[in-house]
Amino acid sequence: MSDTQKPPVLEITDLSVDFGVDGAWVPAAKKLNYHIAPGEVVAVVGESGSGKSASSMAILDLLPKNSRVRGSIKLEGEEITGLSAKKMQSIRGSKVSAIFQEPMTALNPVYTVGFQIVETIRVHTNMLPAPAAERAIELLKMVELPDPKKAFDSYPHQLSGGQRQRVMIAQALALDPTLLIADEPTTALDVTVQAEILDLIRNLKDRLNSAVLLITHDMGVVADLADRIVVMRQGEIVEQGDVHQVFAAPKHPYTQALLDAVPHLSVSPAVIDPDAPIVVAPPADTSKPVLTLDKVVIEYASRGKLGAFRAVDEVSFEIRQGEILGLVGESGSGKSTIGRASIGLQPIAGGHLDVADIDLSQHSRALLKKLRRQVGIVFQDPSSSLNPRLPIGVSIGEPMLLAGVAKGAELDRKVESLLDSVKLPRSYRNRFPHELSGGQKQRVGIARALSLKPKLLVADEPTSALDVSVQATVLELLKELQAEMQFACLFITHDLAVVDIMADRIAVMHHGKIVEIGSRDEILRSPKDPYTRRLIAAIPVPDPDAQRARRAERRALLDAGDTAA
Repeated sequence: MSDTQKPPVLEITDLSVDFGVDGAWVPAAKKLNYHIAPGEVVAVVGESGSGKSASSMAILDLLPKNSRVRGSIKLEGEEITGLSAKKMQSIRGSKVSAIFQEPMTALNPVYTVGFQIVETIRVHTNMLPAPAAERAIELLKMVELPDPKKAFDSYPHQLSGGQRQRVMIAQALALDPTLLIADEPTTALDVTVQAEILDLIRNLKDRLNSAVLLITHDMGVVADLADRIVVMRQGEIVEQGDVHQVFAAPKHPYTQALLDAVPHLSVSPAVIDPDAPIVVAPPADTSKPVLTLDKVVIEYASRGKLGAFRAVDEVSFEIRQGEILGLVGESGSGKSTIGRASIGLQPIAGGHLDVADIDLSQHSRALLKKLRRQVGIVFQDPSSSLNPRLPIGVSIGEPMLLAGVAKGAELDRKVESLLDSVKLPRSYRNRFPHELSGGQKQRVGIARALSLKPKLLVADEPTSALDVSVQATVLELLKELQAEMQFACLFITHDLAVVDIMADRIAVMHHGKIVEIGSRDEILRSPKDPYTRRLIAAIPVPDPDAQRARRAERRALLDAGDTAA
C-alpha cells in the first residue's frame, strides 16, 4: 500500500475552536476539514487571526482554559479530542511533536540543551540517563549541528538562532513522532539559516516518513516545502489543494490577493553574471550627504575573560537626501549596530560618523539632544516599541511635546495630520496599542518616527514581524512618505526581496564589514561577492517549480564554495 493509500496520520473533521470572552463564545476556527498522509507536508497559511495556530494547538490540547474544541481530531485513526490530561501527555512527544516559532522562549534558559532533550526522552521511556544522553547527542548530530557534544553541554543563550532551532527540531524528533507540527519554524531566522532549516526538515521528513503540518504566512516557505496547501481566512478554510495547483491557478480572491502581496525578487541565481556590464544609477542628490560613515569601528566592551568584540569593522558609506540605502546581511553582521550608532544610541570606537552636520565621533549629551530632532527610527516589533499605558495619540505627540515643537490644540492638530499621513482614522488617537493590529501599530510607529520631520529615518526590520499583505501596505506607505518628505532612509533588513522594492542602493554586510555596495541592480543582478550570491540564492520564491530549481542552484553554489575552500 502506498503512502497516499494508507490511512492518514492526521484527520481533522468539522473542527471548531471558540474562546470565551465576556460571557460569549468567539469563534477562532470554524468547521475545518483536512488530512495529512504519512510523509506528506501540508501547509496551513493565512494572516494573523485566521485561526491557523489556534486550530493546531487544539491538536496538542495546549489551548487556554477559556477555550472549547468541537469536532473530530484523529491521530492514526484514534480520536484524541476529549482525552484526559494524562493520556494527552503520553501522546505529546511520542506521537505528535511541535517546533515553535521562537526557540529562545520554548527552551528553558536555566538548563543545558542536553539536559532538556534527555528529560524529553526519559519522561516517555524507561531509558537510563547514559543511553538517553547518547541518544540526545545522536539527535544533535542528525540535525547537523557542527559540534554535537559541545551543543549538548551548552545553554540556549550560548547558541545562535539557527542552532537553537536545530535543537528544537532534535527535541521534537527525540521519540520519532508520526506527526510534526512546525509553527512558523523559520520566521525569526535569516534567509540563509532558513534555507538550511527547510533542507533539514525536508531531509528528516523523507528519512522518518513523518507527516508534517506546516503553519506559516511565508508563501516562499510553502513553495519550498509543502505538498498540499490549506488557505485560512477569519477562521474558515477558503481553499485547499495541491501546492502546484493552488500557486498556478488560485481560485479564491483571498488566495489571489495573498500571492499578489508576496514581494518577488526578480532574479535567479542561474542568470546572475558577475562579469555583466553595469549601468550605474545616478546619485539621488548631489548635495551634502545626510549620513556619512568613514571607516567607522564599533566595539562592545570586554566582559570577564573575553576581550572587546568588534561588531563593525571600518565601515564606510553615505546616504543623501531623498535616497534609501538598503543595509542587508545575516544576524550578527553588524547592520543593526550601525542603525543604533546612526541615531546616537551606540558610541563609535573609531572613524568618523556624521548625521545631518552633527559629528557623532565624540559622544556627548549635548550632541545627542541636538540629534534627536534630526533622526527617527522605526523598530522591528511595533508592540514592544509603544507604551501600552498610553493612547496612541499621546505616543505620537510625545516627541513634539518634549522638543517644544507644539502643545495644546496645535499638538492635537499635528497628531491628527500624522494619523492622516499614515492612513489611520483620527478617532484612533484615543485607542491603546492592544486595540490595534500589528500593521496598524507599525503605522503608529512610523507616524511617531516622522513627527519631528527628521532628515534621517532608520527603519530596522520594519516589516519582518508582519503578514505579507500587511507588509505590502506598510512598505507602500513608507515609500510614499519618503517620496513626499524626501528624508534620507537607512533601511535595515535581511529580506532582499523587500530591498528590491524599497532601495535605491544596497550595502551588503558580513562579519562586521561591507563586502559589496552599489545600486540595486548592481547588487541584485550582477553581484561580485560570493557571499552576496549565496544570500540571493537562499531566498525562497512563491512558485514551487521555480523554487525547486533555485534549491538546486543554491546547492551548486555551496558545493562550488566548498570546492574553492
